[in-house]
Amino acid sequence: MTHPIFVLNGPNLNLLGTREVEIYGHETLGDLARLCTEEAAKAGLSCSFRQSNHEGVLIDWVQEAREGASGLVLNAGGYSHSSIALADAVRALSIPVIEVHLSNIFRRETFRHHSYISATALGVICGLGTEGYRLAIAALARRITGSTRGQSGS
Repeated sequence: MTHPIFVLNGPNLNLLGTREVEIYGHETLGDLARLCTEEAAKAGLSCSFRQSNHEGVLIDWVQEAREGASGLVLNAGGYSHSSIALADAVRALSIPVIEVHLSNIFRRETFRHHSYISATALGVICGLGTEGYRLAIAALARRITGSTRGQSGS
């Protein structure tokens, strides 16, 4: 049996649905957690969905993923652009990692155009809103199980 996939979310994502809805949309963190849990279940996987505003907590969870997860979806929020320590923790993983951003970071302020996480990730999805999480989970499922179960066209 595979370990769960971890879906980790960084600072301010707890404010989804109320913060800058023109950028991040109206869906809440709870809505996103349900989407991820349902998508993982469709693929035959379980999901551990978490959010923290604290860099050290995120690093601890990434380190926990080394032994406790089959794959990682990571939206590090603002830490994507500033945390070498978080990128180092991700680099130490041997499981597949997909970086996700709700907004297109390349259409925003220039400081957001660089992510320390991107260089350590298998892939990056940005600008597709919550659909990015769905795509990331589907990609992880293919890597982990080899299955396309629950995906359109299968």
